[in-house]
Amino acid sequence: MVSDLGSNIVLIISAATWAITQILKLIIILIQEKRLDWSYLITSGGMPSSHSATVCALATSIAMTEGLASVFFSISVVLAVIVMYDAAGVRQSVGQHSVVLNRIVREFKLKSSKGLEQNFREFIGHTPFQVFIGAILGILIAWSWVALAAR
Repeated sequence: MVSDLGSNIVLIISAATWAITQILKLIIILIQEKRLDWSYLITSGGMPSSHSATVCALATSIAMTEGLASVFFSISVVLAVIVMYDAAGVRQSVGQHSVVLNRIVREFKLKSSKGLEQNFREFIGHTPFQVFIGAILGILIAWSWVALAAR
């Protein structure tokens, strides 16, 4: 049973795509901000969207291995749309709210010695561009992987 997981190419491609995009985030932050922030290996938000890349890699690898008419492909496309909508819509909005809440808390702390011990996380979601780039990366990684594996 465990050996079945190791031979599940769709799962391997999806997991590898997530890891690749998380490493890309780390590299992008290193280039942009000239600092190495290891937390980007496991956190959400930022460029590119690893959520979008992962679900698009999932859908692409299923399309290439099972076919566009498969139920599995249909499920993966619906999942991908929901995840990408959430990443660029709901979670980005939560991040924007966190910015405002952190400002309010900072002002409250100035007037009072008591307050929250830590700030709300502000970079939770993605811009539509980050989601788009993640989706393209996921499709390209999965397509390349399956195409090379078929040779």
